[in-house]
Amino acid sequence: MRNVLLTGGSRGIGLALARRLAGAGYDVIAVARRESEELRAAVAEFSAASSGIQFRACDLSAIDAIPAFVKSLRDEFGPLYGLVNNAGIGTEGLLATMHNSEIEALVRLNVLAPMILTKYVVRHMMAAGEGRIVNISSIIAETGYNGLSVYGATKAAANGFTRSLAREVGKVGITVNAVAPGFIATELTQSMDDAQRQRIAGRSALRRLPDADDVAAMVEYLLGEGGRNVTGTVLTVDAGNTA
Repeated sequence: MRNVLLTGGSRGIGLALARRLAGAGYDVIAVARRESEELRAAVAEFSAASSGIQFRACDLSAIDAIPAFVKSLRDEFGPLYGLVNNAGIGTEGLLATMHNSEIEALVRLNVLAPMILTKYVVRHMMAAGEGRIVNISSIIAETGYNGLSVYGATKAAANGFTRSLAREVGKVGITVNAVAPGFIATELTQSMDDAQRQRIAGRSALRRLPDADDVAAMVEYLLGEGGRNVTGTVLTVDAGNTA
């Protein structure tokens, strides 16, 4: 059985990922600050299956706690085959008026935390001679969007991190990729009204918005046999919004 460590697993894309990967036969360790009702229900749903979802609480913005947290997971669950860096915040705000503390929080959780987490997980993958790392990015890294300059910068960092790390660890059998969703009906688009969502859908080649399970399907592909020769790339799931 292959263990996959998934951050931000309590809601939105992360919850869709947990359910999809458990359904595909992976043992998912879903990490979040606290367990949501939806995640608790998903854990219970898979409790009788041969693969399942386990929840472990961790505030990833507490960077100094990450090394011990990874060791505890390794001791409890054994080797980690997959790592999906999904946790992040999408705070909106014009740069000129954003508090410095908000900027720092975005960079800490969206950039620094996944890098440090990956550092300690990838060591075990290197020793095992295999592993799959997937970073959840965003099309905003490439397109830009009004009010999301800091968020966009953190996702551009994820893309650069993905490409260079893929070169570092490819020789020992580890793939590193990013998945860049478009506008999806999750927290980031809740502030939009129907007209805004329709406008974005209308600009997309497929005239619709993707959903969280579309992103989860792409991650499942990258973790599976089909993704064994895909590395160092950013795969877009946006219904053709950037086509």
